[in-house]
Amino acid sequence: MSKLTALALSIAVLGGVWAFLALGPLAGSVLVWAGFIAWGSFFHTGGDNAALQKTIVGMIYGAVLAGVALALVGANPLGLPGAAGPAVYIAATVFFLVIVAGQSLLSVVPANVYGYAATAAYALQTPNAGSVTAADLTNPVLLVALSVVLGALFGLASGKLAGVLGK
Repeated sequence: MSKLTALALSIAVLGGVWAFLALGPLAGSVLVWAGFIAWGSFFHTGGDNAALQKTIVGMIYGAVLAGVALALVGANPLGLPGAAGPAVYIAATVFFLVIVAGQSLLSVVPANVYGYAATAAYALQTPNAGSVTAADLTNPVLLVALSVVLGALFGLASGKLAGVLGK
């Protein structure tokens, strides 16, 4: 079997397993799409153990910064009017999203951005998204972080399975 066919088959099978888990037994505890974003990030980052670490750390870092931005937007500590507040708080947190790229585990800026975007999107477009300070899975930061870890691990597993199938 070609390497491409092996990879396609392994991702298809494990993707189905991930979707079943995320939409079935783990529903409400993980987000199927956030896991797939982490899965893709794992492969575009190199598909190896270093990619696993950088995907997980970078995406969780991004999720945390999105949580900070969401908290700032909600509190508006500077009292900025209208769209000025969100713009300033987002700009400030996005600066920190990128400036850390000199640190090895945070060097994959797209992974950082994926975590930020996934968290902000979920929190802003889901009416039942909880507070970024909640200590449970209603917290979009925690929900995305758990989804990222599992999605990246599924990426690793699909790469290893493809290696076995491709032999």
